[in-house]
Amino acid sequence: MSEPDKLDRAILGALQKDGRMPNARLAETVGLSETPCARRLKRLEQDGYIERYRAVLSRRALGYGVFAFVLVRFAVHDRALADRFEREVCAIERILSCHNVSGTADYILQIVATDLDDYGTFMRDQLRSLPGVTSVESSLSLREVKADGGLPLP
Repeated sequence: MSEPDKLDRAILGALQKDGRMPNARLAETVGLSETPCARRLKRLEQDGYIERYRAVLSRRALGYGVFAFVLVRFAVHDRALADRFEREVCAIERILSCHNVSGTADYILQIVATDLDDYGTFMRDQLRSLPGVTSVESSLSLREVKADGGLPLP
């Protein structure tokens, strides 16, 4: 895997802003002709700099009015229990991300719900019953300030 050069970083930056950009416009944006741009793009994909392409959906338009950050704690730190927890979390679509973290919690989750009643039902019926969970602490997002999601390119 080679280090991305200035043109590679320009391609990556342009695609972070618009993943559906046609090769012709991408080439024009970064100052290349189409064939070399397509070759560089293919190499960036093969080298793992681009993992996948996807659309960014509006959670509000889809009816998800609640966005929560949830700290999950375990009383017992058992590898098999953690593996089961992680498998089950990965199967729940409304859990957008799950990170095993250091500090006072074992995991931080990002969760969406349609409203507070829906969120409360989810917490009671699903999250608290996951393997290993002994306590959860929620912080509800009051307002999203930044959600670009793009990575800085050195």
